[in-house]
Amino acid sequence: EGDSPMQHFLDAYGGGHFAAKKELVAKLVTEAPEDIQWLNQLGVEFDKTDDGTMITTHGGGTSRKRMHACRDYTGMEIMRTLRDEVLNRKIPILDFTAAIEIIKDEEGRAAGAVFLNMETEELIVIQAKAVILATGGAGRMHYQGFPTSNHYGATADGLVLGYRAGAKLLYEDTLQYHPTGAAYPEQIFGALVTEKVRSLGAKLVNIDGEVFVHPLETRDVEAAAIIRETGERGKGVDTGHGKAVWLDTPMIELIGGPGTIQARIPAMYRMYEKRGIDMRKEPILVYPTLHYQNGGLEINTDCMTTVENLYAAGEVTGGVHGRNRLMGNSLLDVIVFGRDAGKAAGQKVKEIKTGKLTLSHVTAFEKLIADAGISTDKVSPKLLPNYLRNRNVYDGPMIQ
Repeated sequence: EGDSPMQHFLDAYGGGHFAAKKELVAKLVTEAPEDIQWLNQLGVEFDKTDDGTMITTHGGGTSRKRMHACRDYTGMEIMRTLRDEVLNRKIPILDFTAAIEIIKDEEGRAAGAVFLNMETEELIVIQAKAVILATGGAGRMHYQGFPTSNHYGATADGLVLGYRAGAKLLYEDTLQYHPTGAAYPEQIFGALVTEKVRSLGAKLVNIDGEVFVHPLETRDVEAAAIIRETGERGKGVDTGHGKAVWLDTPMIELIGGPGTIQARIPAMYRMYEKRGIDMRKEPILVYPTLHYQNGGLEINTDCMTTVENLYAAGEVTGGVHGRNRLMGNSLLDVIVFGRDAGKAAGQKVKEIKTGKLTLSHVTAFEKLIADAGISTDKVSPKLLPNYLRNRNVYDGPMIQ
């Protein structure tokens, strides 16, 4: 109510510290209504009232209720629907197979990729007139030793592949730490406690029982407030393996009435209930978790990178969210720019005639590394994190 693409633009552009590419933000907000309706028509089970009206909620840093959700497993529901669509259309998929290098042609255009079957270790070469990178983020690199809410494949593969092929990166130094990652118990350390918990009324509370920050500030402000409260202010709660703050989840049922938590955030309820914690009756402990890669490969409005015929969409890109992303805009980004990348690439391939294939850019990149005096035995892209307990062979961060 009272919302518009212009208002959405102002929220997203301002929330990203005015660093986003305006033309990309404009695409995001103007194409959003049509793309959400497209998902709805495909069968995504969005939250609705009895008369079919879509339910919307506030997110951090938003001035209007515009976030559509499927309880608290929206991403999974969208993936379920799109997966079924792929299967129904008999689109071929290579399971357990990861891209390890972009192939270019003699004119420097993307022309395919080298893949590795992670079960058989077989190398597969696929020639293509266009390549779309949709590899996600980098949370499993555990920057600065933080836990992460990301899946195990989030190891910055797309940034490595694109950069090595010559694609420009845009503020790849900016990462988002979601304010509320699970801090206790240890079995779910770093797991996402969705922002919807705060949008339903839960407050962040320190060891003295004080609410120290508005629950729906932008994520960077919220996360910084928690880190400051548990650090320099010394008002964190000792979890046995670190400091955290309370998230007052019983407040949700005081505001919305009994049954609100199980109706609106059932996945959160089950995650804690399995560990003997009833979040309806007792608060939970949270601390920021590495959640999203704000920067990435620079793209234009057709989703093409600075390498011709190499497209990118989703978290692997930079420019859509500036230096901070608002809640709800990541799934929207995936849909809007995923569809746009597919359409643009599909149109472009009609006029492409691929030249001779080459990996000469890899040799050139290795020379640049050597000339810069950099020597490393690290293999990239990393594909999966290494969590071996033997410190003599472990090559990842040690999270205390």
